[in-house]
Amino acid sequence: MSAEAGQAEQALDALIPIAHRIRDAINAVIVGKPESVKLTLTVLLAEGHALIEDVPGVGKTLLAKALARSIDCSVRRVQFTPDLLPSDITGVSAFNQELREFEFKPGPIFANLVLGDEINRASPKTQSALLECMEERQVTVDGSTYPLESPFMVIATQNPVEMEGTYPLPEAQRDRFTARISVGYPDAIAELAMLDAHGSASPLDDMKPAAHATDVRALIEAVRRVHVAPQVKRYIIDLVAATRTAPSLRLGASPRAALHLLRASRAYAALEDRNFVIPDDVQALAGPVLAHRLLPTAEAVVGRQQPEQVLEKIVGRVPLPGK
Repeated sequence: MSAEAGQAEQALDALIPIAHRIRDAINAVIVGKPESVKLTLTVLLAEGHALIEDVPGVGKTLLAKALARSIDCSVRRVQFTPDLLPSDITGVSAFNQELREFEFKPGPIFANLVLGDEINRASPKTQSALLECMEERQVTVDGSTYPLESPFMVIATQNPVEMEGTYPLPEAQRDRFTARISVGYPDAIAELAMLDAHGSASPLDDMKPAAHATDVRALIEAVRRVHVAPQVKRYIIDLVAATRTAPSLRLGASPRAALHLLRASRAYAALEDRNFVIPDDVQALAGPVLAHRLLPTAEAVVGRQQPEQVLEKIVGRVPLPGK
């Protein structure tokens, strides 16, 4: 092992307990959903953005708020509605009477964690205001560009079953989300524990930050140095390429999807207390990272074949590294 690799491993070992504290703090609020919590934390450490998509009432917004409360950083919430304007998100240039000049008034996007509640209720014009922010981590208003502070993460929620008054996210928007997270219904034991924990008061009220923004920045930097072998990188490329030739899909995964899968695999490995990625990490993340970017053909829609099912077959078909 080289000296640089040894230093990277030591840095990761020192910082991972912080990630576990954040995870444990969220698990105390989100009962019975450790995988959803782990995936959300994976997206944060991968410098990505999360789309929490599920039916109403399963805790999508609570999961996002619990992550925000677990870190001592700036948090802003945007309730997406049909009349929301792009400037309501990015900010505006307003004329200052005293200075006799225009000055920029930042919008809610200028925060470390931005919760976009029911994102598909805003018009496509307003949704597009997030494109530059999410990909380039900057905002351009009236010809001036303003950088966004790290860490920066957009956590958007939406209900897949509500079609009335909604605008489906365009492909370019969905492709910018690192992973789509489904919370799902809890089992009977977890739901009973939820009644005890949430029945009289919200656990969010007593939640204390488990880490600071500077800790998260250091974690992100350490995750970047998690080792990925050339064979594993090739495996990621093979998986992504297979989605582009699948007969049941009319739109496969993009090169950005491959990059997001690589970054998420590094973060997932770190949360498993490893400083190297294994194929199991890639397989565990293939569904959450790739499925929401895929579009089925008309024939697949008629046959009720979901992208998740197609992706599951692809993962089972693509040979593992070394085989």
